[in-house]
Amino acid sequence: MQTGISTASLFVRYTTEDALRYLAENKIKTAEIFLSTYCEYSKEFGKILKSVQGETDVHSIHVLNTQFEPQLYSIGERANRDAFLMLDQALQAGKEVGAKYYTFHGVARLKKTPLNMDFERIGRITQKIIDKCKEYNITLSYENVHWAYYNYIGFFSELKKRVSGLKGTLDIKQARQSGIHYSEFIKEMNSDIVTVHISDVDENGKMCLPGRGVTDFNDLFSRLKDVGFDGAVLLEVYKNDYDNPSELITSLDFINEVADKVF
Repeated sequence: MQTGISTASLFVRYTTEDALRYLAENKIKTAEIFLSTYCEYSKEFGKILKSVQGETDVHSIHVLNTQFEPQLYSIGERANRDAFLMLDQALQAGKEVGAKYYTFHGVARLKKTPLNMDFERIGRITQKIIDKCKEYNITLSYENVHWAYYNYIGFFSELKKRVSGLKGTLDIKQARQSGIHYSEFIKEMNSDIVTVHISDVDENGKMCLPGRGVTDFNDLFSRLKDVGFDGAVLLEVYKNDYDNPSELITSLDFINEVADKVF
């Protein structure tokens, strides 16, 4: 198992390349890179990232979801074609830094009207996305997200029946916001979990850095160990959840101490 930090934790504080440079300079072994806008979806930007990553291993990439991921499932031919072009470009950036996984949100559930979950269609398109990722030796990892398709137990299971090579990303923050305990998502994704996003929450429900709240990380890691987890646990918080970037490093030290007792 690896532990590390997502550059999303430094979003707005630093540019993406400076966030990765900061992690590399602080000897963070593992990272996820948050590609945050269109100009970062390219092989050229991937080369910029590679020039600053140092010894930091890039476990995964993810993108700003609403910029093209929902359109991958669009019935509009032009929107769909453009979305797959953007996906291809983002994967080019990921390949340059050696990313193994693409953390994927999929369709955003922005409308209040009930969705018709046509799993046969969703499966066909998701397989196409998986196959595109494979061209770059990257594996698709579907994340539980409270405002996207995978915000309830059962979605991953239905999708997995229809595709091959699907993996999962567990986000305990998103599970909390969905009103579902993370253990239920662990049960569903089981040994397919390759990435875990962690954060903490205080007694008032406010997000904070791991080690400053009430989350039982010993329980989380024990449950992950029980399903054979051997991926990356990545610290992913928002910029207002801490004051100084150095606090991310201290929080990761806390996570490592807990993980060492379990794994």
